[in-house]
Amino acid sequence: MRGRKPIGPNLAEQLAGSELACLRMRVILETIAGTCRVQEACEQLGICQQRFERLRSMAIQAGIAALELKAVGRPTKVLSEAEVEVARLKERVVELEAELAITHIRVELATNLPRLGAAATKKSQPRSGRTRKSERSRSRPGTASKP
Repeated sequence: MRGRKPIGPNLAEQLAGSELACLRMRVILETIAGTCRVQEACEQLGICQQRFERLRSMAIQAGIAALELKAVGRPTKVLSEAEVEVARLKERVVELEAELAITHIRVELATNLPRLGAAATKKSQPRSGRTRKSERSRSRPGTASKP
């Protein structure tokens, strides 16, 4: 047979835990492996058969629960209401600071650039107040134009 020799129930003695807990686990593993009978295990531990069966089922259930698949990665952090409110307010501060920076830029542009609004779209009136007629309309063919 190749590889390491199986440790079996003696593995319980090598793991962390109290002396009593390690002894109980070793005896339970021996009964499961078939190297010790339940009555002998009860005598070693000084308990009745019903108590031993309860201990064995609890140990097996704890082992099964420890082997259940769990979510991969770090567990999600649960935030309190105060922490959620602080995060929301921080986001709002960032939004308001961005709006303030945009407003500062608009004010600076408005003060430094010439007004191009309504004045640029209207035609300016002549300074004399009269509308000028074009040269064509004043001169007729065959007549001299007045200076």
